[in-house]
Order: sequence, then C-alpha cells, then structure tokens
Amino acid sequence: MAIQAPATRPANPRFSSGPCAKIPTFSLELLADAPLGRSHRAAVGKSKLHTAIETTREILGIPADYKIGIVPGSDTGAVEMAMWSLLGARKATMVAWESFGSGWVTDVVKQLKIDAEVKTADYGQIVDFAEVDFDTDVVFTWNGTTSGARVPNGDKIPADRDGLTICDATSAAFAMDLPWDKLDVTTFSWQKVLGGEAAHGIIVLSPRAVERLESYTPAWPLPKIFRMTKGGKLIDGIFKGETINTPSMLAVEDYLVALDWAKSVGGLKGMIARADANTAVISAFVDTHNWIEFLAADPAIRSNTSVCVKFTDTRITDGAVFAKAVAKRLEAEGVALDIGAYRDAPAGLRIWCGSTVETSDVEALMPWLNWAFEAEIAAL
Repeated sequence: MAIQAPATRPANPRFSSGPCAKIPTFSLELLADAPLGRSHRAAVGKSKLHTAIETTREILGIPADYKIGIVPGSDTGAVEMAMWSLLGARKATMVAWESFGSGWVTDVVKQLKIDAEVKTADYGQIVDFAEVDFDTDVVFTWNGTTSGARVPNGDKIPADRDGLTICDATSAAFAMDLPWDKLDVTTFSWQKVLGGEAAHGIIVLSPRAVERLESYTPAWPLPKIFRMTKGGKLIDGIFKGETINTPSMLAVEDYLVALDWAKSVGGLKGMIARADANTAVISAFVDTHNWIEFLAADPAIRSNTSVCVKFTDTRITDGAVFAKAVAKRLEAEGVALDIGAYRDAPAGLRIWCGSTVETSDVEALMPWLNWAFEAEIAAL
C-alpha cells in the first residue's frame, strides 16, 4: 500500500550547508548596482569593498581596533592565510572534532611541520577547552559544519592567554554570538549564514594578531595571496578594501545586499533568532519520533545552523545506504536538496537551518522526512 505523501511542500527546498540558501528576498535585480566592468581599485570598487567591511563590523559587533579583510579562497583561504602567516612562533595546539578541523591538523602537522599537540573528539562531541593550553597558539572550528557540534561559548578561553586563538567560524558567523575578546583570528565565508556567493573569505585580526604579524617572520616562504605584511608592517590597505587580488564585484554586491537584509531582520540578534527557530522545529520532530536522533546528543553544544541527524531504527542494517536513499527520495520529490551527510561524517542527514532559511520551510519538510523514512522502511 502506497504511503501518502504530505500535501504541503517547502517553498524553498534548498537546505544545503554551503553554498547555502540565498536570502528570502533575493532576486537578480537586487544586484543591478554592481560596478561590473570596473576596476576594484577604482573609487567605486574601493567604496563597495570598504562598505562591506564596515557593515560586517557593525552587524557582528567587531571591535573598532580589530582589522577586517576580504581575502581569496573563501574560508579555506582565510584559515590557510592565518596558519601560514602566524603559526611557528610558539608551540601550537590543534583542536578538531569534524572534517574541516581535521584538515587544518593535516596542514599544520604534515605541511608546515609545526610542533603541535593534537586534541580531537568524535563527531557529535567537542574537545573540552578546559584541557587546552591557551599559552600555545590554538586552532579550532567554532561550529563543526560536518558534525553539528559547536563551542557553546568562550568562557574557557582565558583572557590572559599568551598564545593566539585562530578560529574557523564559517558556519557560525551571523548565526552565533562570537566572543571577540577571546578570538585573535576569526575567519568565515559569505556562502554560509548569509547565503552569499562562494570564493571570497573574511579574516578578522585582533591587535594581538597584528602584533604577531609585525614581529614574526615564518621560516617558510609565503605565497603572494597570503602576505599581510610588507617590510615588517601590516599592509593596512587590505583591511580598508584594497584586496590582495581581484575580487568579483558581482559577489561583493550580493554580499552587500545580504548584509542589508540581515540588518532588516534585526541584525545579529534577529539572525540568531531565525536560526534558533529553524533548529527548534527539528528538535521538536526528533523529540516525537523514536527512529531519529541528533548526532550531537548534548543540546548545549548542538549547532543551530548545520543540523546533523542520524537514523536509529533497529530495522536498518546499513545506515549509510538507508540515509542516502532517504536523501535521494526527498531530492527526487523536490522538497529537500543536498541534505546528505558530509562524505567523511557518520551516516545520516545534514539539514541547514541558518538564518536565510524560512522556518515555514523547515516545518513543511518534517512531514516529508517522516514520509521518506516510512517509505524506505517499507522498501526494506
């Protein structure tokens, strides 16, 4: 007997964890003011880039004495820039609990060959920061995009630390409250919580990070796109909109439009509230269905953006095959696109609940998730 499909469908089935759903009001017409065919070094280009930097500062509450730069290579480029430019002055501690954090470990230990202690936790858990030596340089992800586990706050990061904290915050910025006084280098990309276009990253430097840059020269050569100093001084223009290489002014315009939308929904508080509301829908669903659980069991460390769930029904003999079949069924119906777990993560689903996603769409998806589960169980 066929299982009845739900009547209501998500208006927007895009639940990808990156690139993520565009802002709800998006249209190509909103990009009409982009200075296409103009140099990014012209006054109009510099003005757009500077506005992007300062609006980012305004919404996120980044201190006035912190430097904000737009860099190539998305968040990956920003993290690599930070590690290659700053690490090596003292011992490092690499903290990882999911795929991307593990990637940073590999780069530091195997490529840069830096003296580093490595602390890891399983998917769905995080490392206890009380056990981390913050007199070393510490590299970590704030939110595990592939595990759905995040740092709950910065309380365990000491204010009087001797080392630098380098934080990959790409799935956290604009949806979580970041403690800027505890973060010396913070990176993220436009393609996550704001649903911007890929390829551009943001790097935020504290005064302590700038001091390190101006007082320390790494033992290895730096590619041009990583260089933030010249003659022992910070290249200040990078942090005023004079980018290291040519940016896409169309992508910059798209970011500016997204920033304006973020302000219209209440700024950072409004963005956090939207992500929290989306995640609450999934939490209520999980609480009332005994065949599904969060990958991050502890609500205190559970992400409100990259929400990862797993199937727990004992009738399932191959979790990976079952989860892929559910995701494929939902995509075939056009109700949920790109929600399979990350390739290195445990079997399950990853549903993006960031601020550009409408809560009504998450609500509409839940009956379909139940439908797909029941259909696949029946197929067994």
